[in-house]
Amino acid sequence: MNRSLQVTIASRELYKKLIESCTLEQLNKIPQGFKNNIIWNVGHIVVTQQLLAYKLSGLSMMVTDEMVQKYQKGTAPQGNVSQEEVDAIKNLLFSTITKTQEDLDNGLFQNYYEYTVSTANFTLKNIEDAMQFNNFHEGIHIGVILQLRKFV
Repeated sequence: MNRSLQVTIASRELYKKLIESCTLEQLNKIPQGFKNNIIWNVGHIVVTQQLLAYKLSGLSMMVTDEMVQKYQKGTAPQGNVSQEEVDAIKNLLFSTITKTQEDLDNGLFQNYYEYTVSTANFTLKNIEDAMQFNNFHEGIHIGVILQLRKFV
């Protein structure tokens, strides 16, 4: 599992650099032909990791219900995000993974509610599956952000 989390941390470092390379206006811009923006994609990967790892394990998440409602699968930006929210999302990039590592080390992930992901039609059966799929999912959204950057 440590290797999987190392991949997640490397992914999150790239997300951090992508956020820091954009202005607030660029983070919020939805280019023509797209349905979301850069900051939505970053918020989405944070929320998704929490849902896949914690909610499906029956554990409390580090993100609020409001954040889940705003960034979960099937949502789209409903207005501009403030700099304070960008900073909060940026902090969650790493604090969520640090907490996941601690909780793994402490054996908190005992149960898992199987879940079939629509992206790959693959059933997640445990926390290891969830974290491996999460890395795949984060890679998809890095690609989306790289596309978005060309138009903002």
